[in-house]
Amino acid sequence: MNTPPRILVLSASVGAGHLRAAQAVELALREVVPAAIVRNVDILELTNATFRRLYSKFYLDLVNKAPHVLGYFYDLMDQPSRSGKNRTDRLRLAIEKLNLRKFVQLVKGEIWDLVINTHFLPAEIIASLRRKGELSLPQVTATTDFETHRLWVNQPCERYFTATAEGARYLQHWGVPQKDIAVTGIPIHPVFAHPKDRSECRARLGLAGDRPILLQLSGGFGVGPVAKLYRALLDVTRPIDLVVIAGRNESVKKELEAIAIPPRHRAKILGFTDQIDELMAAADIVVSKPGGLTTSEVLARGTVMAIVNPIPGQESRNSDYLLENGAAIKINTIGILAYKLDCLLEDPARLAQLRANVARLARPRAAFTIVEQALKLLPASVV
Repeated sequence: MNTPPRILVLSASVGAGHLRAAQAVELALREVVPAAIVRNVDILELTNATFRRLYSKFYLDLVNKAPHVLGYFYDLMDQPSRSGKNRTDRLRLAIEKLNLRKFVQLVKGEIWDLVINTHFLPAEIIASLRRKGELSLPQVTATTDFETHRLWVNQPCERYFTATAEGARYLQHWGVPQKDIAVTGIPIHPVFAHPKDRSECRARLGLAGDRPILLQLSGGFGVGPVAKLYRALLDVTRPIDLVVIAGRNESVKKELEAIAIPPRHRAKILGFTDQIDELMAAADIVVSKPGGLTTSEVLARGTVMAIVNPIPGQESRNSDYLLENGAAIKINTIGILAYKLDCLLEDPARLAQLRANVARLARPRAAFTIVEQALKLLPASVV
């Protein structure tokens, strides 16, 4: 009788995307191998408050207050180096291991058959332990943006799962063998793997479907210039149904509810919701920042994105990917948002072409593909 596999799914709460990817992988694992023992761990929960704040909160502070500084460091840390990991990398790794001793104890002190990473931090530490002969635990890594970055390369690693062929080629540039890379897409919630009828979604959501439907996203925490974007969307000339997700930010929700809606439009303002997949399916256009997970979800639901406020670095590269493939439009300033959306809505042929390109890029079953390929690495004695 085979032994149920013991699988660690590891991420870090640096923004919400990595955790959502880990959740997607966990749910796919539980569906594909119900007998498996699966533990999903945010490794920043296994450290001290100071390190957690520096690693996670500092990132969010830069996103909200100094995004161009974040973009500078993103590009700086992606610079080529003939010698591979440099002194800065070694110092950073030493600090990480010092502050993540509980995590090291987890991987060394318990028996695990496989690790699936959705952030490079746990992958980097496991790879370091393996190079020193302190651990033999196999690991795979699923990247969470449409391009890859040097920090995702942490050898030894049995498999890298990337969103795009371009991302795969960049890993090869850093010395990862082609045979160890698979282009799978970014892991998103299994609900997106099941097609949904647009008209049925609209009916369930109470949307008449007699006019274009625009969906404005602001992330789970409702941060950013949500009200400014909302006001700009209300300036669209053509009558629309506008749905806004304010997330868990009650003050933003109340602010939006106080804004007068022009008679030609209808608007719904929602707080946190678990119906995001149906809302994306119902919409004609999603107005959002191009985070890797959000973008993958929008693509999976076959909807066109209007990109706003990409974070310099990974999101600006995601934006480039969508624009190069004709699957989105980009709003550079709020002042022209209504104009660009009016132009698109008045051109059904262009909107249809964008939709066709979206369908070509979509990978709604990415989480299942990653799980199925990762499970092939397990020994025959394990289910």
